[in-house]
Amino acid sequence: MYCSSRVSISALFFLALRGLTSPSSCNSICVALKQTLTREIVKLIEAGYTDFLSGMAEGADTWAAMVVLALKKENPALKLHCVLPCEGQADGWSASARELYHSILEQADEVVYVNREYSKGCMLERNRYLVDHAACLLAVYNGEWRGGTAMTVRYARKLNRTVHIIDPVSCAVM
Repeated sequence: MYCSSRVSISALFFLALRGLTSPSSCNSICVALKQTLTREIVKLIEAGYTDFLSGMAEGADTWAAMVVLALKKENPALKLHCVLPCEGQADGWSASARELYHSILEQADEVVYVNREYSKGCMLERNRYLVDHAACLLAVYNGEWRGGTAMTVRYARKLNRTVHIIDPVSCAVM
């Protein structure tokens, strides 16, 4: 499906800065980060969020999608929407990362392609779509001013979305 206009106050989306370890090769920091993501997602479900949007980038976006799929087994009311910048997002990834990516897409309730093909601005368009279609953002973000995550956090705040930040090093939630 390409770009819908649906907006949901029960929707939350995930965002993470680049450079986090892929799910298959994990160290103690990413183990702690996965645990923090799980705790925060459970809290947000308890607060009434049922629809989860993931941009499906490698790292925390993918981890969050995996958490939602696991929790969905106990709570079928949960929905995972994968919002992709373009059809070939995972083309340059490792074979194991592509396999995980496609497995998650197969289990998702919806897959949205913001663009058919890659373009210079497609990642930013995907991030804006996520903000425009959700009431809340759960971001793994180190506070740097530059970059796609920074721009998306600022855009979410500009639109008065609820923003939860997880520090990627300390795993503190702000």
